[in-house]
Amino acid sequence: MGFRSLIARIGPPGRASFLRYGVAVLSTILALIPALLLSDVIESRLVVFAVAIMVSAWYGGWRPGMAATAFAVTVSAYFSAVAARIPADYERAVVHLTLFVLLALLICWFNAALRAAQDALRDSESNFRSLVNHAPYGICRCNSAGILLDVNAALTKILGYGSSTELIGRNLATQYVDAQQWFTLGDHFRSLKAFGGLLAQWICKNGSSVVVRLSGTAIRGEGNAIFFELFIENVTEQRELEQQLRQAQKMEAVGRLAGGVAHDFNNLLMVISGYCEFLLEQLGPDAKTRASLQEIANAADRATSLTGQLLAFSRKQMLAPKVLDVNEIITRNLKMLTRMIGEDVELVMRAGTNIGAVKADPSQIEQVIMNLAVNARDAMPHGGKLMIETANVACDEEYVRLHVPLSPGEYVMCLLKKSLS
Repeated sequence: MGFRSLIARIGPPGRASFLRYGVAVLSTILALIPALLLSDVIESRLVVFAVAIMVSAWYGGWRPGMAATAFAVTVSAYFSAVAARIPADYERAVVHLTLFVLLALLICWFNAALRAAQDALRDSESNFRSLVNHAPYGICRCNSAGILLDVNAALTKILGYGSSTELIGRNLATQYVDAQQWFTLGDHFRSLKAFGGLLAQWICKNGSSVVVRLSGTAIRGEGNAIFFELFIENVTEQRELEQQLRQAQKMEAVGRLAGGVAHDFNNLLMVISGYCEFLLEQLGPDAKTRASLQEIANAADRATSLTGQLLAFSRKQMLAPKVLDVNEIITRNLKMLTRMIGEDVELVMRAGTNIGAVKADPSQIEQVIMNLAVNARDAMPHGGKLMIETANVACDEEYVRLHVPLSPGEYVMCLLKKSLS
């Protein structure tokens, strides 16, 4: 048994009025033929008309049934009046007609009550069908072996099938990515107890997988057969959000750790920078070691900028945007970039003229350029050429429509372009 047997229609839908009365007229006309042949036997004639009334009331309702009753009483009264010869015949005919009317009324009432119950059952089944088919959760019924007997539209959609017929007859075991999860469900089946919150990974039609949460209960059907009704909730998106939340929590912990390390490292850099400044003051302007010492001081300044970014990442230091020249920042870091990308990569800068000023955090601009340069170096394992180009650009409506979240206006472009050797 399945959803179809539970919600099948038990009778014809409502007919048009003319069709219902047409059935009543046809049945009484057909009953009139044997009634004419049995004109001398009133009981047989009334039985034939009673059958016609039953058909009319069953198919059309109590109104066509009453119309057939009136027709049958009229015809029977006519034949009774013609056939009557003594007062006793009249009395007997009146008794028969009275009993016939009472029987006809009982038939009409019974059929009206039966049709009302039938309509109520049909409405209830229609509501149940709509509830099952439009439920946001997957619903299915299977036997104790896991063979799917019925599925609703939601489960078909979850698994990516076109219709329920593609799933009916399949074994639930074939839907599992991990066979151990199917064995767990089988244990619940054998226990014959209701269960819920059972997570599983199912295979979709296109080969992808979804994470579902199962709840179910055992029911007994015809012949004491045992079936299982399962309710399936697609929690794939929820699980992904949970993983993102856990990752965000890990990143927050890393940020706190980085902030603490950056704070301590920044204190060490202050010592290095202080001694570099002290030595630079003591050395003359022509000293051979002055250039190397200046590079140490510059590296310490850049390291201080990096620790500032770590502190900003850990929310222990606010970013400090200011008006700056992009060409100046790139030029200041050319030596470091050259050493970073290696000798087999040629670094070329093509600085634009009359570059506009931008407002940004200098350390972030440096970090972006360094990251792009490192990525370009990794894409050229056998050497090549890396060009850094700056220019003023104007973004129009058509461009920003394809590059959200830009807005139309004037911008400064920093382009890193690689070419293999």
